[in-house]
Amino acid sequence: MPRAPWRRRRTTDSPRPAGRRWAGRLRRSSTFARQVLLVRVGRRDDAVPGADLVVPDHRYADRQGRRYGRFDRAEVEAIMPVSPALAPTSAVDDDATAMSIPLLPGERTAARRMKFALVNGCTLSSLMLGMLAIFLAMQGEVRVAALCLIACVVFDGLDGALARKLGVASPFGAQMDSLADMCSFGLAAPVVVYASLAGSVPPAAAAVACALVAACAAIRLARFNVSPKDGRFFCGVPTTMAAAVLALTVAIKLPVPGLVLIGGVALLAFAMVSSFPYAKLARLVKLPPWLWLAPVVGALVDIRLTFALVVVGYLVSGPLLWLHQRHTA
Repeated sequence: MPRAPWRRRRTTDSPRPAGRRWAGRLRRSSTFARQVLLVRVGRRDDAVPGADLVVPDHRYADRQGRRYGRFDRAEVEAIMPVSPALAPTSAVDDDATAMSIPLLPGERTAARRMKFALVNGCTLSSLMLGMLAIFLAMQGEVRVAALCLIACVVFDGLDGALARKLGVASPFGAQMDSLADMCSFGLAAPVVVYASLAGSVPPAAAAVACALVAACAAIRLARFNVSPKDGRFFCGVPTTMAAAVLALTVAIKLPVPGLVLIGGVALLAFAMVSSFPYAKLARLVKLPPWLWLAPVVGALVDIRLTFALVVVGYLVSGPLLWLHQRHTA
């Protein structure tokens, strides 16, 4: 086709129009923009629908020799993340597999779902009672709040027993139980203790002791979730037992000085994160009956003194068992 007569033929010595020079610069400066948008430079003869886009990793230079640098895919995605439509097929499959994991493993019948709901209802009841204990403690009803904590302990033991008996134990239930324990025993229990100590001890000392309980409870629960389980002993005092001790101390109004009570609270907090072995309740129940006779008789005489002696004896049993295991090893 002949060239139009009004168009000027460009020779080798004719100057280049300014517009074309600017267009060339824009084309050269769009290299980084193309990388950010994950646009492949060049032909895609082997393009397959759903295939991953390739970012050019070679160095670009303009006519003056300036380097734009090397940009890999990680750097580009840090600036502009890849949308799910452009993500690799394997990643999408992995996400779909992760989202398809059921909360209740095994056969999902109506009866098992009802059992599963019952178990988690006990866990949520423990959580709500912990919240109620916090509200009551803020209003000054510390003894009623302590009774709510004792009810939390009952529901916490009930949900685990029901899950094992009904055959609906699941990782979801374990995580729910851990979160409920943190609210009821790691937060509500120290709040109730702090409210009971108001006016009798320096507020700063009470706050530090109660904060130690919350921090050590969080560490204890996290360590329990990732540690192998021992059927005979606990590694450290369980948060449930620590909260029960604190709740009973407030409920029976243990007649000890305030500073001594703060020291006991701090000691109980450190016992939760210790590595001393403490016997589980199932092993304590199997003790000879005559060993249970002394606490029962003592409770009839003076329940407060008996409770204090039992708590001290249990706390001391951990270091003694640890020394015994090291001696026999």
